[in-house]
Amino acid sequence: MAENMMVWFDKEGDYLEFSLNGKRKGFFKDLGNDIYERVDSKGNILGFAIFNFSKRSLKERKIKLPAKLKLMPVST
Repeated sequence: MAENMMVWFDKEGDYLEFSLNGKRKGFFKDLGNDIYERVDSKGNILGFAIFNFSKRSLKERKIKLPAKLKLMPVST
């Protein structure tokens, strides 16, 4: 089964998002510094969002996400 990852950048909103495994329902948890983790009701990581991405210095754009990612199969 192929795993899916979507990367989306909204230039006007200065918003970068990584979404794993399609359109599963979840909610965002604030990790600080305009970085959010999207998780499902069981705490599985579904993606990340970064606000004010282009305003960061090049050094700050190299963001180390505080999680190991395990791609889960998408239910159809």
